[in-house]
Amino acid sequence: MKLIFDDKLTTSYKSASQKTRVLTEHWVDNSVYCPNCGYFRIDRYPNNQPVADFYCSNCREDYELKGKRNTIGTRIVDGAYRTMLERITSSNNPNLFLLSYDLMNLDVITFLVIPKHFFVPEIIEKRKPLAPTARRAGWVGCNIVLENIPQTGKVFFVRDRQIEPKEKVLAGWKKTLFLREEKGISAKGWLLDVMCCIDKLGKTEFTLGEIYAFASELSRLHPENKHIKDKLRQQLQFLRDKGYLDFVSRGCYRLV
Repeated sequence: MKLIFDDKLTTSYKSASQKTRVLTEHWVDNSVYCPNCGYFRIDRYPNNQPVADFYCSNCREDYELKGKRNTIGTRIVDGAYRTMLERITSSNNPNLFLLSYDLMNLDVITFLVIPKHFFVPEIIEKRKPLAPTARRAGWVGCNIVLENIPQTGKVFFVRDRQIEPKEKVLAGWKKTLFLREEKGISAKGWLLDVMCCIDKLGKTEFTLGEIYAFASELSRLHPENKHIKDKLRQQLQFLRDKGYLDFVSRGCYRLV
């Protein structure tokens, strides 16, 4: 995988945004393999595809591409808020490629994929409606809040210009595929919230007591649940059964 853009592709374009689009899409089309099945390349859909930008001809996974200059940051600007919420629950919701790039050096800084099973309403932030004087007055957009996604939901191909081994990328993708079995948005949201709590502990081995410390935070997120600690134990059991965690000893867990 080469991280350099082909600047010869943009000689006929004057717009900076058009040049960036051509460079980034060409790089993904020619450099990126499918993280789901490992197929050596993905293909680009024709322009103006309603949802996705790329697909794998081998396993039929779809991918949308979002690019940002220099750093990806904590939020990604997306489209209409209501449309995004509807898309999350649809069968054709694509996985998300995120690419940060350096236009001075014409290279890739970071490239990762967020699998579609991490998309729940909790990671979608509603923006303020456009002002009455705007061309689309009242239109409401949204942001994807990356900090609300567990670390295992960010599978890096390239991190700070360093290419990750393909085996690591495929293993990272496979690790959370069990989330696709969860069809209920609420059930999936609970699992992701617990996974984020584990991330916040910042260590691979932890106790049930340490997870209980997040009970108040989770109670605010899920006010309808009056048995938070019972729910936490249930979620940890589920994550253990799916191979996400190991049971070390009574009340002690380890990330796999």
